[in-house]
Amino acid sequence: MSVVGIRTDNDTSRPAGAAAALRTTAAVRERAQHLLNRARAGDSPWFSVHDESLPSAAAEVADVTRARYPDLRIPYHSRWRHFEAGGVDRKAELDTRLAASDAPARARAMIDLAVVSVLLDAGAGPDWRYTEAASGQRFSRSEGLAVASWHAFGCGLFSSDAVHPLQVDADGLRSLSADTLAEEFQCGPANPLVGLSGRVQLLRRLGDALASQPEVFGPRGRPGCLFDLIGTKSVAAHDLLSQILASFSGIWLADNNIESEPLGDCWRHDAVGGPGLTRGWVPFHKLSQWLSYSLVEPFEWAGVHVEGMDALTGLPEYRNGGLLLDTGVLRLREPDWAARTWHVGDELVVEWRALTVALLDELAPLVRTRLGADAGQLPLACVLEGGSWAAGRALAQRSRDGRPPLSIVSDGTVF
Repeated sequence: MSVVGIRTDNDTSRPAGAAAALRTTAAVRERAQHLLNRARAGDSPWFSVHDESLPSAAAEVADVTRARYPDLRIPYHSRWRHFEAGGVDRKAELDTRLAASDAPARARAMIDLAVVSVLLDAGAGPDWRYTEAASGQRFSRSEGLAVASWHAFGCGLFSSDAVHPLQVDADGLRSLSADTLAEEFQCGPANPLVGLSGRVQLLRRLGDALASQPEVFGPRGRPGCLFDLIGTKSVAAHDLLSQILASFSGIWLADNNIESEPLGDCWRHDAVGGPGLTRGWVPFHKLSQWLSYSLVEPFEWAGVHVEGMDALTGLPEYRNGGLLLDTGVLRLREPDWAARTWHVGDELVVEWRALTVALLDELAPLVRTRLGADAGQLPLACVLEGGSWAAGRALAQRSRDGRPPLSIVSDGTVF
C-alpha cells in the first residue's frame, strides 16, 4: 500500500523526525518495557511488580475466555463486539440497509461508522445510560456509547447529505453541536456523560482534518475513503495504524507537542530516555490502536487480508490496567493513592499505562498455555477480546461496583 502523508524524516533532533519515531508500536513497546524493567528492579516510586501473581491473572483471563467463548472461536477485540450488545445483530440491519451498494461502498460506510464510534468511545462515567428504543434494553459504558453512536450514524447525524445518511463527512462533523450529540446520546443533568464537550471537539477537529486532506479522504472528506487508499488484497495492521496516526495527528485534544508537531496520546515521564527530541516521551496511541483493531473487520469483509495483527499492542486503558492491579501483579507503593484523583498526564498514570502494555505481552502466552492454544489461534487481539478486558471489568464489578481502581480525570479522548 501507499501510505499518504507519512513523513520519512528520521532525524530525531528535528520535530518531524521525533514525532515520526514516536508514531510506531515499536516505540510504544520499547518505552513500556523500559519502565517495566525499572519497576521490577524496585526503582519505581509508584508501583511494585509481583511476577508471582501473573499466573493468577492469566487464570482469571482464561476462565473468563472459556465462559464467553467455550469453543475458543474468539473474534478480534474491536468496536464491532460492542455493536453486538444485548445479543442484537445490528450489523445484519446495516447489511440490509447497504444491500444495494457494492463491496467498496459498504466498506466505506462501515469504516465511517467505526471511526466516529471509536472516537466517541472513551470512559462514559458511572452514571450515564442509553436506552435503545427498538430493543427496550438499557446500556452503559462502552456498550452504551457503541449503541448510541450506532443509532446516531444510522439516522445521519454525521452526514451533511440527507439523501445519504449512512456516511460520515467533514461538513457533517464540523456542524455537530454539543446539544445535538447530547440529545442523541440521551444525556443531561440527570444522565451525565463524562467528557461530552471533549468528544464534540474531537469530532469537529476530525472534520477539519478530513477536509484538509482531499488526496486521502476525497472531496467530501469521508473516513471511509481509507478503503480506496489502502484497500488492496493484503494490508499490514501497522500500516493501518500508521495511516491513522499520520492523517489524524492534529485532532487530539491533549496539548502534547514537540514544537509544532502534535503527538496525541503521548506523555512525559522523566525516567524514559531516547534519542534527540523523543527523550522523555512515552507513546501509547490507545484510541488510534483501538481504531486500527476496529477497522480490520470492515477490510476483511470486503475481501482484504489484514496481516501482522500482533504488531499492535495491548490497549492501555483502565480495564486491562485494572486487571493487573486487582490481581496483584501491580501494587501501588502507597495504597492511599487509590483514593486520590489523578490526571492522565500524571507520572503515576503514564507509568500504569506503560506497565499495562508491557505486561499484556507477557500475560498473553500464559493465557494461551492455559487454554491449550498457540499464537496463531489466539493473537493478542483475541486474548484482549476473550479476555483481558472482560476479566478486568468482571474484577472491577466484584470489587468496586464496576468502578476502575484509580480515579482519573479525562477529557473523553484517552480513557
